[in-house]
Amino acid sequence: MSQSPSNVQIHLHSKDINSLSGQSLVVFAKASADKTKAAKITHADTAKALQTSLDEKLISGAASEVISFREARFLGYRNVISLGVGSDSKLTHEVVRQAGAALCKEVKALKTTEVFVNFDGLTGGKKDLAEYTQAFVEGIHLASYSFDELKSGDKKTEAINIHLVTKSAKDKAVINAFHQGTILAACTNFAKRLGDMPGNLMTPTILAEETIAAAKGTGLKVTAWDKKRIEKEKMGGLLGVAQGSAQEPRFIVMEYNGGAKSKAPVAFVGKGLTFDTGGISLKPGAKMEDMKYDMGGGAAVIGTMLAIAQLKLKVNAIAFVPATENMPGSKATKPGDVHTARNGKTFEVNNTDAEGRLILSDALCYASEQKPAMIVDAATLTGAMVVALGNVHTGYFTRNSALKNKVEKAAVQSGELVWNMPLTDAHVKDMKGTFADLSNISSGNGAGSATAAGFLEQFVDSDIPWAHFDIAGTAWACGNRLNYCTPKGATGVMVRTFVEIAKQYA
Repeated sequence: MSQSPSNVQIHLHSKDINSLSGQSLVVFAKASADKTKAAKITHADTAKALQTSLDEKLISGAASEVISFREARFLGYRNVISLGVGSDSKLTHEVVRQAGAALCKEVKALKTTEVFVNFDGLTGGKKDLAEYTQAFVEGIHLASYSFDELKSGDKKTEAINIHLVTKSAKDKAVINAFHQGTILAACTNFAKRLGDMPGNLMTPTILAEETIAAAKGTGLKVTAWDKKRIEKEKMGGLLGVAQGSAQEPRFIVMEYNGGAKSKAPVAFVGKGLTFDTGGISLKPGAKMEDMKYDMGGGAAVIGTMLAIAQLKLKVNAIAFVPATENMPGSKATKPGDVHTARNGKTFEVNNTDAEGRLILSDALCYASEQKPAMIVDAATLTGAMVVALGNVHTGYFTRNSALKNKVEKAAVQSGELVWNMPLTDAHVKDMKGTFADLSNISSGNGAGSATAAGFLEQFVDSDIPWAHFDIAGTAWACGNRLNYCTPKGATGVMVRTFVEIAKQYA
């Protein structure tokens, strides 16, 4: 699986940290619930050595606080790093995930290449230890990602080895969590790379080729339909958006069979707009370069399927990524044009920049035809979602209470923040067309994200549980919120949550 190379390797050891030696020792610091009291270091010998720093509250133990004692020359280690995880009462796997990211950044800043983490003492519970191991590994690997493959010069860097040391390292649950965290982070980082690659180097054809290459050896079957096949399949929404571009569209199909043949699959659909100019309804020039990220939903779905396959989940899963550019070429769809979706419904295109819902319409139709147990889609769909939720939460829409519960449970497990948004018949009514069945923009004011969801709902069979995730605010530039994301780059959002949803159908 091709991804921007990381020089960080993580290892799991069942040893006594005091019996080892190396460049840097990492110990956890916990904040006291009583702010008048000093923080606690979870490693007894280090706690004694740092007692003065603790008493003087130079170490607070606050979440993601990193304090390095260079040249400490303690217990056979050159440096000692105190890594804060907050108070026990507020300790969660997301806190641990962000602590892992904070450590990764500090290790790079210190230019140390060998780190030993005293993982015992973080928690006393075996179940928590497994979850925290996974989260810590995810945090480190996610933070190790950088997209610099297009820069010139020597990019060779010395390998960084981070050793997690715990007496429970041979526990099956801990080992499984370690591997799961490694896989999830790698697949999320792969999704990030797809998003960060510029539009000229990530065309629909290249996106399909990258997906096929990444799937080799995973048990995934991947096919990519060309324009002729898409025409044969009567995907008028995808073809209508693609007709203004010199780049041919692709419809990427991914299949994984890990469950019984009789078991209905879970279906994922992702918007694959590899670049969006807005078409004839041209976007403003400012920040248009960010529209390479308009395939964030497709990238998330591809990353999800790769993770499902590598984790060998006992579930059947299918995924569909309609991929195209939205360009203002001489053959481009014009405002007012009418196209026909795969299910025969017509829509008038009153704003060519509301194109994501058009390519998703065909994908959702096709997904429905496969009679899945559920469908979830991810799309950088509306600016209205950014207005509503910023880059903190991903907004999602569903009218199915059982699927809503699964989504909420999955998000808690993944640590990704989601927010349930309203979807009603009123929103659907606002999308009725004048000269066709539907309009691709609302006849009313406001609720742009909900009306977009109402449009998409028309292409999903009513008896299939469905949820739509609008990731317009969370697909890139979330480094100010999440320290395991790069400041301006893609986030790979929803990969971890979608995998957790899939697990609930295994």
